[in-house]
Amino acid sequence: MKGALAVGVTATLAACTEAPQTGSQGGGNTLQRLRDAGTVRVGIAGEIPYGFTKDGEVTGESPEVAKAVFNAIGVSDVEATQVEFGQLIPGLNAGQYDMVAAGMAILPERCKQAQFSAVDYVTNTAFLVPQGNPEGINNFEDVKAKGVNLAVLSGTIEQQVAESLGITNVQTFGGQAEMLQAIQADRAYAGALTDISLRALLEQNPDAKLEVTDGFVPVVDGKKQLQAGGFVFRKGDTDLVNAFNKELRTLHENGRWLEIVRPFGFTKDNLPPADVTTEQLCSGE
Repeated sequence: MKGALAVGVTATLAACTEAPQTGSQGGGNTLQRLRDAGTVRVGIAGEIPYGFTKDGEVTGESPEVAKAVFNAIGVSDVEATQVEFGQLIPGLNAGQYDMVAAGMAILPERCKQAQFSAVDYVTNTAFLVPQGNPEGINNFEDVKAKGVNLAVLSGTIEQQVAESLGITNVQTFGGQAEMLQAIQADRAYAGALTDISLRALLEQNPDAKLEVTDGFVPVVDGKKQLQAGGFVFRKGDTDLVNAFNKELRTLHENGRWLEIVRPFGFTKDNLPPADVTTEQLCSGE
């Protein structure tokens, strides 16, 4: 998650079967092109547990789910490039990769720039704070009232919520490590991210003397800002999105999704409710 678009790692997640070769060159159809190549390129942001690199291998909730989906539709390899979170959609639209697999929240402004899959998961927002949470920060209203410095990742829904609520003492960072360092150095009191991300970050840094607050759903102008994430595609890649959605829903329904994501801290509570849809989230309702 550092700087320029192609910075970071490129690695491959190999699925268990060979992709079928149709002989077609795709004719501009992205789905067919990927099947012919047997490889899909995805963008990740190095955010634990959504999409990151460990011991030279790309893993995380989103890449692992993507691997299972693409294996089902005849694409055997998933190659990942790591970029800064805020550059994921620009990189996608610039053709640097075919899809974003980074646990990206589905928001109206993002829907104007790209096409989202069906909802992959839902989760809450939380804060990373000093042990004991001496300032009593449990929501964004507390941050504003207490005037503490807040750390967020650039381009995230947490940054947008903070700005929408008029919180001015916000510091933006390119990655989780920088945010953690800012809190440990007392440059920021709290870091805002999904509760799953923060628990995973704290697990990776057990000596940090920090804790994660209870998860909550932020409210802006009377509307709940539900954290519902999905995969991101270029506009016009409808055949690919439809094929992807079909297999993603199958994973949700047959229990396989939960098996894949459980090692990353997800539970059945993170399965998307039937009434939470991409269409609804993109419309801002």
